[in-house]
Amino acid sequence: MENQQIFSNSDRGLAYGDGFFTTALVCNGRIELWPLHVKRLVQCQQRLGFPELNLEALERLVYERIKGETKAVLKILITRGCGGRGYQAPQSPTPSFSIQVLPFPENYSKWQQHGIETVLSRVQLGIQPLLAGLKTLNRLEQVLIKQDAQTLECDDVIVTDINGSVIESSAANIIVIKNNRVYTPNLANSGIKGVFLTSLESQVDITVADIDLEFLQLADGIFICNSLIELVPIIRFEQQCFDIEYLLTLKKQILGMSS
Repeated sequence: MENQQIFSNSDRGLAYGDGFFTTALVCNGRIELWPLHVKRLVQCQQRLGFPELNLEALERLVYERIKGETKAVLKILITRGCGGRGYQAPQSPTPSFSIQVLPFPENYSKWQQHGIETVLSRVQLGIQPLLAGLKTLNRLEQVLIKQDAQTLECDDVIVTDINGSVIESSAANIIVIKNNRVYTPNLANSGIKGVFLTSLESQVDITVADIDLEFLQLADGIFICNSLIELVPIIRFEQQCFDIEYLLTLKKQILGMSS
């Protein structure tokens, strides 16, 4: 595995988390859902006031790095570079970037086949509509969530915001099945909208809703999803258990809608 990285120790990404990233699945030298990853990078660039990205050069570099990879994780990280005075960004920034190709986590295949056990995270997400949906470098909430999860008996955690609304797992979006309808939490005030969810929404009728814990307790099935794990069944949330065979059937139905 190789990576390309161009950073200074005075980079604003290191000092302030002034940047954004995307993480993609590489299969046989191809980047899954690449157009949506590009769209995510452009959305972050525009909303954070970065200079326009040279997408042709970026794509050329990326495909050079993944050449020969059968299954791996691609991570593209972009910062505003150096300069400015304190928090004030430079008027004409020169962004820095990192392209990494990393091993695909072995446990993800097991998760897809056998499901995962989850509990409620004791760490809640703050409210910030200006950054909601964006995959910025400000990920300390997720670091705390992962640290908390390591002390619990689970594979992953379900995360709420400070108002108690269900938002996501530690690193994935949530899909809820109830009465033959597909739901996903409202991410207008916090959380990250993943590329896999965006792709699924374009092909499956998914209702965005304000979801609380009671809604989860009445669900017929719960899944988490992102571009690496795709769609993973939750076989347990707290004391609530779901039959894995039924969930795998639901999963086939959902993915069948998107084929």
